[in-house]
Amino acid sequence: MAERITDIGPPKYDEMWPDIIKDNYGKWKYHEILEPGVLKHVSETGTELYTVRCAGTRLMTTLHLENICKIADEFCGGFFRFTTRNNIEFMVDDASKLEPLKKALADNGALPIGGTGACITNIVHTQGWVHCHTPAIDASGIVKAVMDELFEYFGSHKLPAQVRISLACCLNMCGAVHCSDIAILGVHRKPPVIEHSHLDKMCEIPTTIAACPTAAIKPAKVDGYKSVAVNADRCMFCGNCYTMCPAMPLADADGDGIALWVGGKVSNARSMPKFSKLAVPFIPNEPPRWPSTVEAIKKIVEVYAADANKYERIGEWAERIGWERFFEKTGLEFSHHHIDDYRFAMTTWRNSTQFKFTD
Repeated sequence: MAERITDIGPPKYDEMWPDIIKDNYGKWKYHEILEPGVLKHVSETGTELYTVRCAGTRLMTTLHLENICKIADEFCGGFFRFTTRNNIEFMVDDASKLEPLKKALADNGALPIGGTGACITNIVHTQGWVHCHTPAIDASGIVKAVMDELFEYFGSHKLPAQVRISLACCLNMCGAVHCSDIAILGVHRKPPVIEHSHLDKMCEIPTTIAACPTAAIKPAKVDGYKSVAVNADRCMFCGNCYTMCPAMPLADADGDGIALWVGGKVSNARSMPKFSKLAVPFIPNEPPRWPSTVEAIKKIVEVYAADANKYERIGEWAERIGWERFFEKTGLEFSHHHIDDYRFAMTTWRNSTQFKFTD
């Protein structure tokens, strides 16, 4: 099996490492951020590796990729890499190569340097309207609109700590919105529309019924057609039925929109990892620039930047000042929609008599 050749899955990651990474694997001693977007890693052997991080996009043209490859060929021995947040990193083994590389990236015009340290780095996001079949919102369009407004925080260290923003275009969440400093979540609010005249011709009714995780679908006969009925009170708007049956579309112009969540993090530093908490229950879809969503996110970032302590993440800041004051300072409305009414929600409730009273 060791010599087996297969096209299943990606090649093993270490097959594509540059020599400096292979030679120092497991030997990296420390790293430091020299300036926004520029990192220096030092090995136990004394070897130094300089990395320049640039903004990338999830969807790229082949021409853009070709230009990236040309820069890597000229300055980095043909190597570059993508981070999990779609940043692009160019690596050089000599400090003298840094400035020529940075100049080439600046001349390119489409590869801004930044995304390290106390900044807003690239927004990790899902597919949205470009490809996914169950989105409540777009992905790339909203990310573009938000980052256009917050771009000054990408190439600087103006913030108290790093701010990770993510977007998932529906609650199935192939993006990391459950544990981000700011999360943009697409929400459906209406059950699927049932095209009774087409359903039996396009779908297997037993499979469609079995696809529902809350048992909200049952067989029915409507206007003489074999079809299904949906219990709206049980429906959780996941779109699983539409995945199995194209005659049950979930998208709705009025019912679909955006919820904003804040305060999550994966890091174990200073405090335990945290789940995101609901900040704004619903903002209507407003393509092509989503002004209400952008304004709310910018407000959260600016208040956090002005009020948080150094190294304090958004969730840690909100817990220090109290969530009551978080809503006051950001100007966001608190309503009954923020109160978790899930049957096991008591584990998430504050169950202490200690409150941080506001003025």
